Amino acid sequence: MPPRRSNTLTEAELRLMRLLWSCGECSVQDLVSAMPEAARLAYNSVLTTIRILESKGYVRHRQVGRAFLYTASVAEEAAQQSEVRHVISRFFGDSRERLMLALLGEGDVSTDELETLKRAIAQAETAAKQPTAKQAQPEERG
Repeated sequence: MPPRRSNTLTEAELRLMRLLWSCGECSVQDLVSAMPEAARLAYNSVLTTIRILESKGYVRHRQVGRAFLYTASVAEEAAQQSEVRHVISRFFGDSRERLMLALLGEGDVSTDELETLKRAIAQAETAAKQPTAKQAQPEERG
């Protein structure tokens, strides 16, 4: 049985996605040319990887003449959130708390980072205390 295809991004896939997010619509040759010369992949490797990304739903294409132009179909922030959810699920038993404790437990968190985290926690607390739109609507009686 073949291995199950992962929806997370490999390093090579992430490299191409970063190029698509920064450059927008590109041909395979555009992607090859945009890579740093020292780390440039072969045309066929980029084509194979871009097709894998398309099968995963991260990329879509349109045809212009004989060329295919590829564009990201998943925003960078959405991909980041997906990867974080994957890590939380896989390594931390779906616990955001365990993830945060692991990050803070390393001891090399700057005071600026801690202040940013405190603000984010305060904003999350405020949002959690506010009634959702569904909770705020009175029940209809019939």
